[in-house]
Amino acid sequence: MATDDLQLPTPHQLTIGDRELGLAATKLRPPASPTRLVSRTRLADILDQAVTAAVPLLLVSAPAGSGKTTMLAAWAAQCDRSVAWLQIEEGDSDPASFWSSLVAAIGRCRPDIAEQVGPLVAGSQGDDRVVVPALVNGLAETADLLAVVIDDYYLIDNANVQRGMERLIDLCPPQLTIVVSTRLDPPFRLGRMRVRDRITEVRADRLRFDTGEATALLGVAGETLSPERLDDLCSRTEGWAAGLVLAGLSLERATNPDGFVDAFRGDDQLVVSYLSDELLDAMSAGDRQRLLETAVLDHLTGPLIDAVAGSTDGTSWLANIANRNQLIVRLDNTGEWFRYHHLLRDLLLLEARRTIPARLPELHGRAADWFSKNGDQHQAVVHRYAAGDIPGAIQLMYVVGPDLLGRGQIRKLRGYLEQAGDAAATDAACALGWGWCEYLSSQYDSAKRWLDIALDVAPATFDPVIAAPLRINLALGSGDIATALESAREATSAGSLWQRPAELATAVGAAYAWAGMHDEAAEALTIAVTRSKAEQRLTAHVLALIHAAINEVENGDQAAAHTTAVEAVTTAEAFGLANYHGVAPAFAIRGRTAEDADVARVDVTHALELARRSTTDLGLAYVLTTCGDVLLEQGDDNGSALVVEARMRLDRCVDPGIAARYLARVESRHHRASPVTDTARSTRVQLTDRELAVLRYLPTRLTQRDIAAALYVSMNTVKTHSNSIFRKLGVSDRKSAVQAARDRHLL
Repeated sequence: MATDDLQLPTPHQLTIGDRELGLAATKLRPPASPTRLVSRTRLADILDQAVTAAVPLLLVSAPAGSGKTTMLAAWAAQCDRSVAWLQIEEGDSDPASFWSSLVAAIGRCRPDIAEQVGPLVAGSQGDDRVVVPALVNGLAETADLLAVVIDDYYLIDNANVQRGMERLIDLCPPQLTIVVSTRLDPPFRLGRMRVRDRITEVRADRLRFDTGEATALLGVAGETLSPERLDDLCSRTEGWAAGLVLAGLSLERATNPDGFVDAFRGDDQLVVSYLSDELLDAMSAGDRQRLLETAVLDHLTGPLIDAVAGSTDGTSWLANIANRNQLIVRLDNTGEWFRYHHLLRDLLLLEARRTIPARLPELHGRAADWFSKNGDQHQAVVHRYAAGDIPGAIQLMYVVGPDLLGRGQIRKLRGYLEQAGDAAATDAACALGWGWCEYLSSQYDSAKRWLDIALDVAPATFDPVIAAPLRINLALGSGDIATALESAREATSAGSLWQRPAELATAVGAAYAWAGMHDEAAEALTIAVTRSKAEQRLTAHVLALIHAAINEVENGDQAAAHTTAVEAVTTAEAFGLANYHGVAPAFAIRGRTAEDADVARVDVTHALELARRSTTDLGLAYVLTTCGDVLLEQGDDNGSALVVEARMRLDRCVDPGIAARYLARVESRHHRASPVTDTARSTRVQLTDRELAVLRYLPTRLTQRDIAAALYVSMNTVKTHSNSIFRKLGVSDRKSAVQAARDRHLL
C-alpha cells in the first residue's frame, strides 16, 4: 500500500521543548478564585445532585458575563470527585487539537488514560470514531469518579468534534460526568437527552445573583446601599454577574449611590458606555494606556506585558489591577498567568482600534517576538499574522508547519497557510505544507502542483530530501514505481537514513519494496522501524512494518511476513490506526499467512473494507489480489471478481512494480488468465545498447510514438526493440518487462 498518510508523532502534550509552558498549562486547570469569591451553595447543590445521579451531561449555558466559569471553578475546588478542566480557545476546533487537549486534561487526573488514548489521538488525527470508544473503555475500567469541565465550548465549530462529543455523552459510563459551559447551546440532540433524563441544565435564570449573593459580590461598595437599593440593583442588572461587578466598581467612587442605582442599566450596552465613560476615564493615563496595549493578548503574564507595553513592572502591575478588578481573571494559583474577562477584552480591543489603530501591528509584533524567544512558535505565528507580518509568519512555518502535520492538526495548518495568501506560493515550506494538506485530502493533482511549486521556489540552501517523502508517496499513490524509486535512490545517496527523520526511511523503504529490491528495502525499513519507534512517529512505525511484511511476502518468507503483519496490526490498533485504509495490506497479509481458514476470512473481510476507502490504485490492487487469492484457495469463487478488479486497477498504473507480477502469478495459479513465465531472477539477459535505451523509457507514460521521437528513430524500430526485450525477459507486456528488468538490475 502506498504511504497514504503523513507519519505522525505522539500527541502534543502541551510542552515546549522539554518543559511545560505555563501558558499552555492554564488550559488544563480551573482559573484561580477571584479576590471576592461568592459562595453559591444553591448552584453547587444542583451540580452535586446531577453528579450523584450519574447524569452524563451537565450543561451550563448562559450569555457572557453570567459567572459560569467562576461558579464552576469554585464547585470544582470543593467537588468530592476528581475534576479535569479544559479551557477551550480559538483554534481548538481542529479535531486532533480538541481531543489531544481533552485527553491531556483527563490525564492530569488519570495519567493512565492519557498514556493509553494519547497515541490514538495523534495516530487517528483526532478521529472521534477511534478516540471516543477508547476513552469510554479506559474510564470504565476503574471505579474512580471523574468530572470533566469543558469551558467556553461555544468556540468549537467543527461538526466532527460535535459528533464525537455527543457520542461520548451517549456512551458515558456512570463514573464520568461531562460539564459543558457555553454561551450558546451545542448542536446536540438535547431534546432526546431531556426525555431520557441524561442532562441537567443550568441556564441564565439560575445563574442570576440574588440579593444576598449580590451583597457579597459588591463587598464594601454594597454596604453603602440599603437593602431596598440592593434589591433594585439586582433587578436592574437582572442578577447579571458582569453588570454587578461593573456597578460595584462605580459605587466605590459614587458620591450619590442611590442616584447611581436609579440611573444604572443592566444590559450589554451598559458595558460599552461604562468602559468608555467611567472605567477607562477613571483610570490613570498609564493604566488606561497599558490596558489598551495589552488587549492584543489572549493571556497575560508580567514579562509578556513588559515586552509589549515597554514597561518594567508588569508582574506587580498585573497583580495589583487583578486585585482591584474582578474582570481580570487569575489563571493559576501562583499569580503568573491572567486573562481579561471576555467582555472586557472585546471592549478594550474596540477602544484600542478606535484610539491607537496604528500601534496595533507593532504591539502584535512585540508579542510575537516574546513568544518566539520563549519557545512558543504557535502563539508567535498567530501574532505575526495579526501584525500583518506575512513574511515573518511564513518564516515561523518552517517550525510550526511540520509540528502541526505531526500532530495531525491539518485544519489548523490550512488556516495558517490560507492567511499567508498568495505568498504561500513563494515559500518552499508553505508550498510543501500545502502539498501535504492536499495529499492527505486525496487531492493528488493539487498536491503534485504544490510539490512542484515548493521545489521551484526553494532557495539554494533548501535540502530537496525534505520533499522526498511527499514525492515518493505521490508516485506510489499513482502507481508510478519508477518515479518513486528515483526519489528513493536520490534520498539514499544524499546521506545516511539513520540521520534523517523516520518518515524518509519509511517512504524510501516502501519504494524499494514495491520495486522488488528486497535487500535495499529491508535495510531502509529496518532503519524506519527503529527510528520511528525511537522518535515515536506512530504512522511511520506502522507503515514501515506493513512494507516490511510486503517485502517478506515477495521474498517468499511467509513465516516472517506473518509475524511482521501481526505486529503491524497490533501496533496499528494501539495507535488508533486500525481503521485507516493504509493498514489494509497488513490485515490481508495476516489473513493470507494464517493457518486457520476462519481467521483468514475475517482478516480478508476487514482488509477489503479498509482498502476500498483508499483513493489510490496500487495499494487497493495489492489488497484485492491478496484477498482474492485467499478466497480462491478456500474454494470461494468470489475471489475471481476481486482478481478481475485488481487487474482493472493495475492497468491504470503506469508502473505497478511487484504488484503486477504478483497478480499475474495469482491469475495463473487459479487459471484466471494465460499462464505466465516466471523466469528466475538470476537468469542472465543480454540486451543491446538500443534495447537498453528503449527499456529506460518503458516505466514512463510515454507512448511508443513518444519514445521514438525522443530517441530519433521510427516507431517500427521501437516496436521491434520492445518485442525483443519482452522475448528476452520472458514476459508478454510492457509493465511486466519493467519489473523483470528491475529484478535483473537492468533498471
